[in-house]
Amino acid sequence: MPESGTLLAFAALALGMVLTPGPNMIYLISRSLCQGRMAGLISLGGVALGFVFYMLCAAFGITALVLAVPYAYDALRLTGALYLGWLAWSYLRPGRRSPFEVRSLPADSPARLFAMGFVTNLLNPKIAMLYLALLPHFVQPEAGNVLGHTLALGSVQIAVSVAVNATIAIAAGSIAGFLGRHPAWTRAQRWIMGGVLGALALRMALDRGR
Repeated sequence: MPESGTLLAFAALALGMVLTPGPNMIYLISRSLCQGRMAGLISLGGVALGFVFYMLCAAFGITALVLAVPYAYDALRLTGALYLGWLAWSYLRPGRRSPFEVRSLPADSPARLFAMGFVTNLLNPKIAMLYLALLPHFVQPEAGNVLGHTLALGSVQIAVSVAVNATIAIAAGSIAGFLGRHPAWTRAQRWIMGGVLGALALRMALDRGR
């Protein structure tokens, strides 16, 4: 196991990462507001599985192989950008009502909620880069068992992310009642959500850094 100071430092870094708005946070909030807390928590399960996938890839060196192939990185990056762009258009297209209007939105099944949470996290190439760039700085090869250290640090990141996102999903669900009593907010919310998703899609599409 890494030293306690190393684990605490990495936990603080993971906390800063999860508090930075991104596709995962936006998806979890939208699901919680559309279908309630349980839907957000089920979606969070899929997001957590995505983190486990990337942690195992980093631990066994698969992430390094993927990022070493420029076309593989670009394919993942552009797929993620297209997905976010599609979500943005679904919120902005004429006649579409705000996703925060819970009663007007079709409910997804638990299996779909889980799968979409997983896909949302999996199609974010920054997660792979963060694991590749951050974890090595906290692994202590001189102490041996590099695989064990990588898995321990990844587990810390997952625990912090799941705890924070669960809190966000639960809090977001409680906002649904307030929004229902204030319909004037729905138009602004729809444009804000679509604008944020569009900006994220554009940024991801144009980001060629590796």
